[in-house]
Amino acid sequence: MPSLPPLAPYPKASWQQRLSPQEWETLLETWTLLCQAYLALPDDEFRSAASDESVAAFAATYVIETATSPPSPTSTQLSRLVFQLTSRLLTLEPPPHQLLQYSFLCGLAKLYQRKRVAPLVANVFARHAAPAEASLAALKKLLILHLDSGIKGDLKLVESHLSTVNPLLHASPHACALFLAGSDFFDGLVTCFKVMNPPLRKVIVTTTYLCLVGLTEAEPPKWAMLSDELFSLKSAADAHKLGPLNVNDSLVAELVTATPLLKVLMRRAQDSSAASDSLKKRITALEPFKKGAMVRPKRLAKRRLDKGKGKATHDDAHAEMHIHRMSQITQVQDLFPDLGAGFVSKCLDEYHDDVEQVVANLLSETLPPHLATADRSEPLFAHQEAPVPDMAPRPTPPLVPTRRNVFDDDEFDRLAADVSQISFGKKPGKTADDVLKDRSTAPNKAAILSALATFDSDDDERDDTYDAADVGGTVDSTNQEEESVNDRNEETLFRAYQTDPKVFDRDAATRRGAARAGLRQATDMADEAIEGWALMLTRNAQQKKRLELKYAFSGQQAQLERTAWRSSPAGSGTEDSDADAGAGRGGRGARGGGRGGGRGRGRGRGGGRGGSVAGPTGERETEAARRNKEAHKGARANHNRRDARAKKMARGGFPG
Repeated sequence: MPSLPPLAPYPKASWQQRLSPQEWETLLETWTLLCQAYLALPDDEFRSAASDESVAAFAATYVIETATSPPSPTSTQLSRLVFQLTSRLLTLEPPPHQLLQYSFLCGLAKLYQRKRVAPLVANVFARHAAPAEASLAALKKLLILHLDSGIKGDLKLVESHLSTVNPLLHASPHACALFLAGSDFFDGLVTCFKVMNPPLRKVIVTTTYLCLVGLTEAEPPKWAMLSDELFSLKSAADAHKLGPLNVNDSLVAELVTATPLLKVLMRRAQDSSAASDSLKKRITALEPFKKGAMVRPKRLAKRRLDKGKGKATHDDAHAEMHIHRMSQITQVQDLFPDLGAGFVSKCLDEYHDDVEQVVANLLSETLPPHLATADRSEPLFAHQEAPVPDMAPRPTPPLVPTRRNVFDDDEFDRLAADVSQISFGKKPGKTADDVLKDRSTAPNKAAILSALATFDSDDDERDDTYDAADVGGTVDSTNQEEESVNDRNEETLFRAYQTDPKVFDRDAATRRGAARAGLRQATDMADEAIEGWALMLTRNAQQKKRLELKYAFSGQQAQLERTAWRSSPAGSGTEDSDADAGAGRGGRGARGGGRGGGRGRGRGRGGGRGGSVAGPTGERETEAARRNKEAHKGARANHNRRDARAKKMARGGFPG
């Protein structure tokens, strides 16, 4: 008989997406035909054909990829043939090493029903315990390392690996005993549960529940080991109770509240004559740690807006479903994530919405025949019809209570208001005489007299002329250094812009030039900031004008021009004239010319008839000069001169 062609490995999800539907259908048909051909071989020929490991590689990749990847279009016939092929491969001596790894065993337990997988996995641990236990022990060691680290561990890795191994713990009591051997794994679960990560906490509760229940399903049941684990649970709960955290926020409280652990263990202990009384007492000792009625927050069901169009659909039935049922389905799916919501709803209907009975019968595989043979991946509402509207008559609901306020039963409510006081639209205006005659809003005479009595006419405003803050031109230097740096950069940039605007071009050649490098060094600014400054300057004409006025004088003057008045030969004086008039307007021709208001008629301080504050007392000009001097002073000291001097000193003594 010619040898069969090898089986190609099952591709990953990323490769499946690259194939067209026709190519994928061809691959499924080819795998189906080859699996049937391999299963039809006699034992000797099958052992010879499986020696090239292509058959084992296909079975391993199919189980692992199908269990870990999102659902992909595959045939039910191929899934059944892979299970038969795997069962036959595990009977070989020795079986392929790929089929003894924990990833394959966990995927097998997730894909197929427990009643089919449990005998197969039990046979593996019975005949080939060493390699299978070595793979699980490596996984356990990795999990303990990250569980003990708590928040510092890789929480995503812990959640992923625990979710992967939970189906195997559900199908294999041997795996449960292996994980609970010693106290390291359980202590790690208790430690990691303290991390506030709700998805991780659900997985930890599921793992702990499956491990403890699995001890009662072993052959023979491990009652002594279960008793030790219950004692560890009680000790962990007591230690958490004495700590600073919330009493109900512990692994034990969540475990005994969210799962039917205590009822399942008590029922199995009572059914078994080998269970001791101390075990039953330890089960009962965990009852006080149950939390109140609010076990978990209810999940809101998404409701569609009813527009009153068309007949009732399945989505309408979903909207009308009570939220309590959705919460019960979620509780069961937390422990059995492979079950569909429709199958769980059927189980709840069978056991009258008792979640604990549903979980217990699912674990013990004691469901009624019509549920045992049902499709366990059935979605919700696949078996339900659209609800018939309830048209039964109902009593009239009580009327809505009437709102009351402070204006009830007033003169307007009783229609007794004076019509003359009611106006519609704009209120009619009053004349000045009407306002004066109306004394309803006039102030009280007694209040006016009281206010006048408290007024002190001798109390003058405090004179702050000689306050420390107002003497000597005090300068606020809080931001003086920062403003000085900004002004210096602004002046440097503006001088460069006036010299050559192309220095601010936004191209690579300009940025590499020496002029730009000098600007960067002088201003300590980046190229983008320099170019942005120039761009804003070109867009703002007022800013450009302000800078031109501000930096028109650079502080350097090559020549001092004479500003004194000079008379011209023609008699019209100009500042450029060289002749000394001797009595110019405020001039200094005779060095004694008046600094005051005189017009140059004589020598001395202030001139002659111009009037001076130092003139003889009693003269009309002298008194007028004194009055004018006092009239032009500030209210409190000469603030204008003081402020001007302060600004000048803040600039370092330079003008501009």
